[in-house]
Amino acid sequence: MHVILIPRVRVVAALLLVTCIASVGAERASAAQPPVGLGAATTFAILGGQTVTNTGPTVITGNVGVSPGSAVDGFPPGLIAGAVHTDVVSLQAQNDLIDAYNDASGRTPATVVSSDLGGQTLVAGVYAGGELGVTGTLTLDAQGDPNAVFVFQAASTLITASASVVALTNGADVCNVFWRVGSSTTLGTNSVFLGTVMSLTSISATTGANVTGRLLARNGAVTLDSNIVTAPVCAQIAPTTTTTAATTVAEVTTIAGGVDTTVSPTAPTGTDIVGSTVPPVSGTLPATGSNTTAGIFGAGVGAFGFGVVLLAFLVFIRRPRRI
Repeated sequence: MHVILIPRVRVVAALLLVTCIASVGAERASAAQPPVGLGAATTFAILGGQTVTNTGPTVITGNVGVSPGSAVDGFPPGLIAGAVHTDVVSLQAQNDLIDAYNDASGRTPATVVSSDLGGQTLVAGVYAGGELGVTGTLTLDAQGDPNAVFVFQAASTLITASASVVALTNGADVCNVFWRVGSSTTLGTNSVFLGTVMSLTSISATTGANVTGRLLARNGAVTLDSNIVTAPVCAQIAPTTTTTAATTVAEVTTIAGGVDTTVSPTAPTGTDIVGSTVPPVSGTLPATGSNTTAGIFGAGVGAFGFGVVLLAFLVFIRRPRRI
């Protein structure tokens, strides 16, 4: 008798291996996040629910608005290179902000992170925590993908320390960085912050804080003190209308925020105030800390499962056939 291993099965095994690799790659690709659509809020550097209040020589590049409130105080001495809206424009921006907030709240899969993001380098994905903060430098690494999107979900507050920095590297775009905050946001003295903040209640930028992005408060006030706030020029993307249930993640309190109803427009009362234009913050800081990828655990489990099946198959087909 002769023991013969049929060569054809090796071809089948190779095809299965290629299929496994392609499936894992497709799973990772499907986890890529689209930008959060801001709609009419895209052109706003500052948007408050009740008031916008400024102290000192703040310079804002972009629109400033309030709705349903109407008070915009402290300009001058502050300067605004854009329009001030307390009208249907700011109302529509608030309505679109609600949709954007709910969209960001529902993004998955989310990687649970520690409360202090400082000293880390994070790649594109969704990151969730209770109280989020930045001490030192947080680096967002696009890994060469200009469409990389970063979404942060803070169940309660977002607080950055004095002189803290949010930096972008390897092609990351400030238009694709979003901070969804379940209560209030405080940006520390002389800190450098990047991205669009969507706070359920209030936002406070303390003395000297420099922001390239947007400070959008749904229900409360935006308070400024000798700041530079520059809204980036980004494509206006229609918001995604979603109904978001409360979400709970490990070691995190329930993420606040449901879908709100809107009110009818009021008559226009906006005015234009033109000031000086301030260039966006630029420069790249070196990447530090550890890398974290949203969804990588799921992809690893999938790859492991495929590997087990493939191994079992190979063991079976290598059993000698006697003829």
